[in-house]
Amino acid sequence: MRFDILTIFPGFFTGPLDYGIVHRARESGLMEIAIHDLRRYSHDRHHTVDDRPFGGGEGMVMKPEPFFEAIEDIFAAPALEARCTPRTAIVLLSASGRLFRQQTAVRWAALDRLVLLCGRYEGVDERVARHLANEEISIGDFVLSGGELAAALVVDAVTRLLPGALGNEASAVQESFMISAAEAAASPAAGGVLDCPQYTRPRQMRNWEVPEVLMQGNHEEIRRWRRRQALAKTLRNRPDLIEGAALSDEDRLMLDELRAEKGPSS
Repeated sequence: MRFDILTIFPGFFTGPLDYGIVHRARESGLMEIAIHDLRRYSHDRHHTVDDRPFGGGEGMVMKPEPFFEAIEDIFAAPALEARCTPRTAIVLLSASGRLFRQQTAVRWAALDRLVLLCGRYEGVDERVARHLANEEISIGDFVLSGGELAAALVVDAVTRLLPGALGNEASAVQESFMISAAEAAASPAAGGVLDCPQYTRPRQMRNWEVPEVLMQGNHEEIRRWRRRQALAKTLRNRPDLIEGAALSDEDRLMLDELRAEKGPSS
């Protein structure tokens, strides 16, 4: 898979993408990352990439031309053709975008190429969002100084889903929010629950012991305990995820039990 990142701060990515799973995936050839300096596509003497917005307002807005020219250079094709390239997504990272979720990462991990457009200042000319990007994505309900941090997070989240990126492929399947590629494609609202609690040595630390069920070796009991604990944690910390989660009949019975234990206020 190939990631292309368009930014005015190419040096930002020297550190965040040089460690851990992303670094190993690059070294093994599972994915590649190309960083593109948007200022190369601005043709005035100061390499200006922003301007004051029409109609007035605070701050500066990123101009559309550098984005369009960069995409046309990268793809060696007109922008509208590049936008329609199969198995490719051009994504504008913006506080105004749809929320980035695990199902988004699952869907993008099936692509051949992901292009990330990093905004800055007070935003990006709307023509970039409407006529260049396939999607506009936000990583949360807060505002960052620019899209670079968001781009690094997206690269990490997508890379770890690529076949071979993790040492144990089952690790990704059992993580928080995880759903299948089929579920992600079938429903943009589909979602998973949080991961179950995990324990390691020592068995007893101070006055806290590892739950007995994990020590008995009964795999079916362990599976049920872990699933119940995952649902309990989701109900406690992220109840908003329950409505969109892919739940089995067993899950629904466990949720009914958990709600009954919690009482009428749940």
